[in-house]
Amino acid sequence: MRKLSGVLLIDDDDTTNFLNLRLLDRMQVTEHVRTFVNGKQAFDYLYSVSNNHYDADNKDYFRPELIFLDINMPVMDGFEMLDLYERLDPEFRKHIVMTVLTTSTHPQDTAEARSYAAEYLTKPLTAEKINALLEKYFK
Repeated sequence: MRKLSGVLLIDDDDTTNFLNLRLLDRMQVTEHVRTFVNGKQAFDYLYSVSNNHYDADNKDYFRPELIFLDINMPVMDGFEMLDLYERLDPEFRKHIVMTVLTTSTHPQDTAEARSYAAEYLTKPLTAEKINALLEKYFK
């Protein structure tokens, strides 16, 4: 399986981000992972990348192919971030698999995530869940 160009982890819990980063490293999914603690930080990053508003030689900037997004976060929650994300260039978005990763099993949250054409996974993130996404979208 090929390595992804990059992955974003968007969660306000540092421990969750750390564990997910370790899992991605162990699985050798990608060389590029960025973490954000709220939707606003992540959206600002994606906006910059989608509009090429960054130094192309800066290794901190890459176009992600996979995003894991928590719902409940301060500043801007996952659904608010998805609202803005939907406004980005469709050509940019079509190469990104958006995955809501949450502890919520509430049917309303599941339905809302699907309305954004996002995958919906419950925490914790596991190798099996990552492999299923890789198999489905990146084979």
